[in-house]
Amino acid sequence: MPSFHHGEVEISYLDEGEGDPVVLVHGFASSKNVNWVYPTWVSELRKSGFRVIALDNRGHGDSTKLYDPEDYHIGTMASDVTALMDHLGVARADIMGYSLGARMTGILADTRPERVRSGIFGGLGVGLIEGGGPGESVARALEAASLDDVTDPFGRTFRAFADQTRSDRRALAACLRGSRRLMTEAEAASISVPTLIAVGSKDEIAGSAQALARIIPGAEVLDIPNRDHMRAVGDKVYKDGVLKFLSRRP
Repeated sequence: MPSFHHGEVEISYLDEGEGDPVVLVHGFASSKNVNWVYPTWVSELRKSGFRVIALDNRGHGDSTKLYDPEDYHIGTMASDVTALMDHLGVARADIMGYSLGARMTGILADTRPERVRSGIFGGLGVGLIEGGGPGESVARALEAASLDDVTDPFGRTFRAFADQTRSDRRALAACLRGSRRLMTEAEAASISVPTLIAVGSKDEIAGSAQALARIIPGAEVLDIPNRDHMRAVGDKVYKDGVLKFLSRRP
């Protein structure tokens, strides 16, 4: 798998297909393979005529593992995405993030709109500005000696997922503590790129998609029926809705 350096951090990525570029940004404790390749996002987007680019976020997958929370400021993580685009000569792309990746997408849509043709927020609603997502209890769960020592429900969910993906749990704990900056309502309201917010109807982590859509001008909502935060990623409704959105955005 190819990689490039953004400063001292080596970022692993994939770049497949031809057509309009779509950049995929995975969620916390996941990777480009777990979030996008295995659930067939990459193949589906390629079949629909897109160039598909996906990275392993710093601290995840095959990218460099870092252990200082300061290395995971959400703006720094978002800048890895534009650095990859620069490396590949991509001036502008549709960007789809899931969960933590959606936070990064939000930062880019707000601060670098010239690079974002459209923004797709998967697994993240009003939690973008009001909390949402894993907190300190999850960081402690990642640092626990074993899953049996974790009693917090969200902590157990994310610890089990990190174990399943064979992640570097110490790097993930640092990432969680460093990337928790929320957007303000004013920042979200200033997003002007075409936006789709896709959240599972049983997602207890993302926050309301409808509430966020009321803040971001012109944002569309895609409800993913009967899916929670972990199971919405590969859902057919999600894929079909994203492809329809991409087919009609300017």
